[in-house]
Amino acid sequence: MIALTDDRGRLVWVSAVRPGRTAEITACHHDKLTEKLRAAGLGAIADLGFVGLDDSDPGADPTVITGYKAARNRPLTRGQKLSNKALAAVRAPVEHGFAHLKNWRVLDKIRTDPAWATALVRALLVLTNREVAR
Repeated sequence: MIALTDDRGRLVWVSAVRPGRTAEITACHHDKLTEKLRAAGLGAIADLGFVGLDDSDPGADPTVITGYKAARNRPLTRGQKLSNKALAAVRAPVEHGFAHLKNWRVLDKIRTDPAWATALVRALLVLTNREVAR
């Protein structure tokens, strides 16, 4: 499941639920998330699991911004480390939004049809936003 939040960590959208073996980046490709964001004039800041998701032209503004990954033979530069730290600070409220959704313990035990699970998660999205707004 992929979820989007606003800059304050309020959940805005959740994708359809997919089997647990589905990689996040694959789910984004299947949902055509970058195309939808680009069409709406929006962007996203994502974690390192989404590196390579944005396939826009090199000269264009990126739709999905991710940090930098280090490799064994290529450590991060000081600038890349600072960039990762700045992105992590911006992503902190987003992680709080996901944590609010994960507080519903029923999500740990879902072993059912993805279509039913999608309806459940979207209902929990509404309930989560209502609880957080109190």
